[in-house]
Amino acid sequence: MLPDTPAVAAALSVAERHCSPALLNHSVRTYAWGAMYRQAHGIACDDELLCVGSLLHDIALTPSFDSHTVPFEEAGGDLARVFAYAAGWPPPRADRIAQIIVLHMRDDVSAAADPEAHVLQVATSWEIIGRHADEFPPDARAATLRRYPRLGFTSEFLADFEDQAVRKPHCAAAASIRRDLATRITLNPLDA
Repeated sequence: MLPDTPAVAAALSVAERHCSPALLNHSVRTYAWGAMYRQAHGIACDDELLCVGSLLHDIALTPSFDSHTVPFEEAGGDLARVFAYAAGWPPPRADRIAQIIVLHMRDDVSAAADPEAHVLQVATSWEIIGRHADEFPPDARAATLRRYPRLGFTSEFLADFEDQAVRKPHCAAAASIRRDLATRITLNPLDA
């Protein structure tokens, strides 16, 4: 299911080593939802960038890479840039992976403006709060959840965001908490 490239294999290895089982499955599901969405809408994007971005987009929520001062998406973008350099990507491509990860937490980005960030936004908003439910058919949902179960992801993710909000009150995670993420996340049909 994941693209067969050395960078994807390395990103998966990093995620497996540092993410909890619930966060790891979330990251893989995010790629799966994104791949479904872009295919259904004919969105041309770089599949390797989308996959590496999906696997690493929440890496800065993990104890190993959590920044106590920088919003998690920015810290994760910086880490992904370093990862990309280590993978031998040229600087513009390394900058792109960082940008995609940062933008996934910003206001909506159109597919025309940034296809990878747009697809990552759609996939994560479906995965977290159930937004765009009509984009993901029930049979595809069930198959993905069987292969990569949620494993208590909702409570773990909410706790991570609440922690981010306390320590970094001006970050996007804090804004999500202020917009009642706790209620919205519990209404996600993926947890039904």
